Amino acid sequence: MEEETIAAIATPFGESGIGIVRISGSLAEPIAQKLFKPKNDQNYLVTHVFNYGEIIDPQNGHPIDEVLVVLMKSPKTYTREDVIEIHCHGGYLILQKVLELVLKQGARLAQPGEFTKRAFLNGRIDLTQAEAVIDLIKAKTMASLDIANQQLKGWLYKEMNDLKTRLIEHLALIEAHIDFPEEEIEPISFGEMKQGLESVRSKLQGWVGSYEEGRIFREGISCAIIGKANVGKSSLLNVLLKEDRAIVTPIPGTTRDVIEEVLNIYGIPVRLMDTAGLRKAADFIEEEGVRRTKERVAESDFILLMLDGSQQLDADDAGIFVEIKGKKKVVIVNKHDLPLKISLEEVARQFEGDPIVRISCLRSEGIDDLRRAIYAALIHRDVKASADHLIVANIRHKRALVQARDDLSEAVRGLEEGASFEFIAFEIRSALEALGEIVGETVTEEVLDRIFERFCIGK
Repeated sequence: MEEETIAAIATPFGESGIGIVRISGSLAEPIAQKLFKPKNDQNYLVTHVFNYGEIIDPQNGHPIDEVLVVLMKSPKTYTREDVIEIHCHGGYLILQKVLELVLKQGARLAQPGEFTKRAFLNGRIDLTQAEAVIDLIKAKTMASLDIANQQLKGWLYKEMNDLKTRLIEHLALIEAHIDFPEEEIEPISFGEMKQGLESVRSKLQGWVGSYEEGRIFREGISCAIIGKANVGKSSLLNVLLKEDRAIVTPIPGTTRDVIEEVLNIYGIPVRLMDTAGLRKAADFIEEEGVRRTKERVAESDFILLMLDGSQQLDADDAGIFVEIKGKKKVVIVNKHDLPLKISLEEVARQFEGDPIVRISCLRSEGIDDLRRAIYAALIHRDVKASADHLIVANIRHKRALVQARDDLSEAVRGLEEGASFEFIAFEIRSALEALGEIVGETVTEEVLDRIFERFCIGK
């Protein structure tokens, strides 16, 4: 059965200079020929060239919009099918009307991610590259964009193929001994095979270990600024954002609700939350603010604990220390511009192993040190070091890599304990299947649906 022709608006809804309606499938060109009237009176479309003219309603000959139409003949297209793009003016009504005309001529509305799904199913890209498309669209920083581009360029696919080739060589030798035990076949060197499997397992473990870094760059983190009233939490938010986002006054308890902003810290998208001061509430409104702060502490991936360097630690500080126990954090001693009264030794004892940074929000001093400390607490390499190694940022990939690693661990154990060839072959085949899932060779339709439903319609 011939694949249906699909169509969708490929640009965001709203008003803009340009809006695009995309069509893919065998009916793409015939549909365009029915709707498009070229200005040069030529009765055919030139592939991979902008063709200038109008979209006409075929029922009444009424012009809808002045457009540029691009025909892209397969297989040199995104989906490896014939593709038409109609570049209209970017008005909501125009785009809807053009799409309506296209659907009336025999196309159906595309499902979310269906264009990219067809690119995968038609062999233009592997599944890791298809997933990279959505990561590229959703990237919030250059670091997350770089990781998405790694996948889009096929880094992961190439690495998987290399490992699979190595495993298949071991498997072929084992299966030859299983199938032809009486034949004169090259004997298996168990030492060499063990070394080869351990080498692959080690590489898999390295990629599994990169997941946390990749996840942070890809998804970002939630970070709550915590401290008692009037320690400078709102001032810190404003200094980090380089704008007056939060109201700052000398009056304790000014912040009554949680204020959220997104900050880029050396490529990490940080959702920063300025919270109400944790102390005994003076009224109902402040009590609600404290409740919300405690809620954010529980939900946050990371904490910036602010202390007032011009005051000694007190009972309010002690209560906060209990509240954030076990959380990953950076401790900030603010008001470096005032005489030091806090005991830095006591702070160091309370937060052994956590970075401690002294700053002055008033003078914007120590802010770069704070940024570096946050980065170092989350990513265990230098800020200036480039990520020229493969980083795994997708939980589906991580799970498959863990499965393959564990299968190879079992195969190595079997070699050490003198297990049967059949057992070792089974574990290697299982590892190969897990690696095949990553690039889409052994993936189920259910998994494909879950992946592509995250896409927008039109991509």
